[in-house]
Amino acid sequence: MSMPDLPKQDSHGKAPIQTPRAQAPIHSAAAAVALIPNSPRRRHWAKQYRTEIAASSSSLLSTFAAYPLDSVKTRMQAYRFKHFANCVWHTYKTEGFKGFWRGCVAPMASVTLVRTISFSIYQKAKYSYSAAIGRVTGEEPLVTVNRPGSIPTPGTVVCFGAAGATAGAIAAFIACPFELTKQAAQISVLMASNNNKSSVDDPVRSSYQQKGAFGTARNVIMHRGVRGLYSGFGFHLLRDTVGTAIYFTTYESAKQLLVRFQGSNSPTSPLSVATAGGLCGLVSWACIYPIDSAKTHYQRNCLTTAADQPVKMPRIQFNKASMYRGLGVSMARSCLINTIFFSSFEFLKKKINALPDPVE
Repeated sequence: MSMPDLPKQDSHGKAPIQTPRAQAPIHSAAAAVALIPNSPRRRHWAKQYRTEIAASSSSLLSTFAAYPLDSVKTRMQAYRFKHFANCVWHTYKTEGFKGFWRGCVAPMASVTLVRTISFSIYQKAKYSYSAAIGRVTGEEPLVTVNRPGSIPTPGTVVCFGAAGATAGAIAAFIACPFELTKQAAQISVLMASNNNKSSVDDPVRSSYQQKGAFGTARNVIMHRGVRGLYSGFGFHLLRDTVGTAIYFTTYESAKQLLVRFQGSNSPTSPLSVATAGGLCGLVSWACIYPIDSAKTHYQRNCLTTAADQPVKMPRIQFNKASMYRGLGVSMARSCLINTIFFSSFEFLKKKINALPDPVE
């Protein structure tokens, strides 16, 4: 056929915004309709929500698969274990196999909700920042990224980083209460077993044992009020803003470089997506882990301290070895969860984009 191909889609299934000079001439009515955003041409309903459908489905799968590692990571951060195997054995001996998935229902729902919202915000923010940068520099970062053989530029790094930070900061307001209840459920047995008989905090510690997600949330409200669900929110906001910026910048940049190295014309080749997904999890957690440890320590202190007692505020120390306790298992978990997530996410997006549109 003489008609040129339509613009390639980016990793999120959306055609990149092009400047007038970059647009190919339109040789048919069908091509014109496809390029007009407000065209009356009908589309399959799933295409309108492809980001949300792919993100939620992939999140459920990846969260369930990696949850035991997340549980072990939280236990190693909150309490002292000799090593990873010691924590695994102690959990199995005291709680059985179900201990590794204790409190998983709330994260399955909350992580899916938060990640779906985060990806939707990131998608919109990415195009907004790209357009703004394009007005200043003359070329939009998303046009650069989708050009075959391109490499990351300051513009693409700023675009992805700013969009990631925006998504992470907004999602933190939703994620904090869910993550607090998840943590309480994961370490509830450890909190109860570390009682000090002379402490006025013992009833508080023991009250969290053997409670589900909703029971834990009610317990937090009973002891610390509704604001208690946002205990440690400052740490959480800092972690998610910085971490999500690094996360998306690493993923998009690594994928761009891997596609160029492979010589592939597809910006979402399976190998580059899986590798970039695993890498972005490793890099982001390695950078923000002391912030996450400080958050875990503070939230544990809030959970185990009576409301009328002062809560010890930990410091974020990047040069202290104890702040990296559990980093290995956390990086393994993050690598696994993001490899599964992005592979599934991009696969589902392609399948949804390939669905036939309804006939007029």
